[in-house]
Amino acid sequence: MSASGLPESYGAAMDAPRSGPTPVPRISRAGRDLPAAIAVGLALGAAILVSLFVVRQAFIGLVAAAIAVATWELVGALRRGGGIRVPLVLVLAGGQAMIWLSWPFGLQGIFVAFAITALACVVWRLRGGAAGYLRDVTGSLFTAAYVPMFAAFAAMLAVPADGAGRVVCFILAVVASDTGGYAAGVLRGRHPMAPSISPRKSWEGFGGSLLAGVGVGVLTITYLVDGQPWQGVLFGAAIVCTATIGDLVESMIKRDLGVKDMGWLLPGHGGMMERLDSMLPSAVVSWLLLTLFV
Repeated sequence: MSASGLPESYGAAMDAPRSGPTPVPRISRAGRDLPAAIAVGLALGAAILVSLFVVRQAFIGLVAAAIAVATWELVGALRRGGGIRVPLVLVLAGGQAMIWLSWPFGLQGIFVAFAITALACVVWRLRGGAAGYLRDVTGSLFTAAYVPMFAAFAAMLAVPADGAGRVVCFILAVVASDTGGYAAGVLRGRHPMAPSISPRKSWEGFGGSLLAGVGVGVLTITYLVDGQPWQGVLFGAAIVCTATIGDLVESMIKRDLGVKDMGWLLPGHGGMMERLDSMLPSAVVSWLLLTLFV
């Protein structure tokens, strides 16, 4: 990086002869390529809607694929940033088992798959000796719980007859929280919420998230799953809180590991984990609340 904060290659390009204007990176005030981020978000949203309303079970396949990529990203970040060795094959296989068993067996399938994965990780690490044993096992169990086990609750949302509506309620609430927070934070953000964790996240942005999330929660809960408006208020507020916590948790993990992004698969977002950070804990709360409300 140059002293100005731009990549050094950018300055070299400015000094070189050119016949036309040099393209400037399209970075928004929030620090990302907004057009690319919007395009990727729309593409992902379209894939989810097609899977839900054409072949509902295909949604599980999308969740499984996304979680496989996210698991790979997190395992790589733990290794690069913290020297934490996580058995990728075991965690990938166990994660897929959690997701695919959630449809026929529900919570029992998820927890049994997680328990077997945890046991396999504990045994696998024995061959590496005592040095770093607890560190590596803890990292393995955290990865298995934080990514695939949380995501399995999103897969379970699609199981009931009105599963498509439940999934849309969950996703739109998270998107509304992210979008409302982004807009309010960029336009009005003045008071940092957690400057040592995520400097760009502000209380004004949280207010925008809450306003958008509650509004979308009321509309989706009322019209998509025949719930009550008050349930939509509680649902939207809860998802805003869990989405914000999920974003802060991933920021804390990246700061602890000393990495900027978990991956680079999605333009404008970073890696798959950057797209799923707010969705993973929200999936658990969405399943719990919609099971109670509907």
